[in-house]
Amino acid sequence: MSTSTSTPFDTAIPLDRIQYNAQGLVPAIVQDHLDGAVLMMAWMNRESLQKTLETGETWFWSRSRSELWHKGATSGHLQYVRAVRYDCDSDALLITVEQMGDVACHTGERSCFHQVEGSIQAPPADTLSQVFEVICDRRDQPNPDSYTCKLFNGGDNKILKKIGEEAAEVVMACKDDDPEAIAGEVADLFYHTLVALAHHNVDIRSVYRKLQERRR
Repeated sequence: MSTSTSTPFDTAIPLDRIQYNAQGLVPAIVQDHLDGAVLMMAWMNRESLQKTLETGETWFWSRSRSELWHKGATSGHLQYVRAVRYDCDSDALLITVEQMGDVACHTGERSCFHQVEGSIQAPPADTLSQVFEVICDRRDQPNPDSYTCKLFNGGDNKILKKIGEEAAEVVMACKDDDPEAIAGEVADLFYHTLVALAHHNVDIRSVYRKLQERRR
C-alpha cells in the first residue's frame, strides 16, 4: 500500500465548459495512475468537481443521499488526484488517481468493475500488469506443464540465467537493426523479468512507482 500524499496537479479545468446533464451532474471515470485500471465511476456536480480540484482528493455527488461525498473519508481509502481530463464533448471526466489501500469498491475489491460472468477478476490494466497477474497465478497455483512454473521451480539460478540470455539476444537484435526481432526479444526479456519480480514478491506497481518518481 502506498503512503503518498496529495501532490500538485494541473487544476486549469474550465468549470463553465463542462457540460452537466439536466440534473447538474457529469459522469467521472476514476482510473489508477500507474497501470490504467478503471477503478470506479461516480457522478460529480460543479461543487464536487471544484472541491476535487481545490483539495487534490476526489469528491463526488451522491444521488441516493443528495449530498457531497468525500471518497475514502470514512474508510481511509482516499484517492489522491494526479490528473483531471474532460472528453471532446466536455460531458465526461477522466480522473487519474493514486488509490490509498488499493481498494476503490465498497465491496473491498480494488475496482468496482471486478465482476465477469459471475466471477471476480482483477480489472483490466496495461499489458505488462495483465501478464504479471498470470505469472503470479502460476506461482500461487502451480501447473507442472507450465513453462513459468518450471522457471519458478528452478529458482534464481534458472530465472536469472534466462534474463541474461534474453538481454544478450536483445543486444544482438538491435545490432542487426531488425525491428520485428527487437520487439520479440524485448518481449521475452520483459516476461522473464516479470517472473523474477514475482519470484521475489515484488509487485510490478512498485516498479511503476519508481518510474513515476524518476519521470518527475
